[in-house]
Amino acid sequence: MMKTLDYYMSLPYKLEIIPDSAEGGYVASWPELHGCITVGGTLESATANAEDAKREWIQATMEDGIEIPEPVPSFFIV
Repeated sequence: MMKTLDYYMSLPYKLEIIPDSAEGGYVASWPELHGCITVGGTLESATANAEDAKREWIQATMEDGIEIPEPVPSFFIV
């Protein structure tokens, strides 16, 4: 099966958003997608920018022929 951009975009990658105490706003990253990071002035803009960054990161990685990691399943024990 040929994995497409849409395939990777649909996977449940973990998004981390933290406040940027130095510059203000927020830093958003996809830890499983090494180097895929962006910022935003609000949580909403950081989230939207993160989706754009993920799409661009995946596209560039596919074009370079580099293997794209798939998310690691998270299991919670209650």
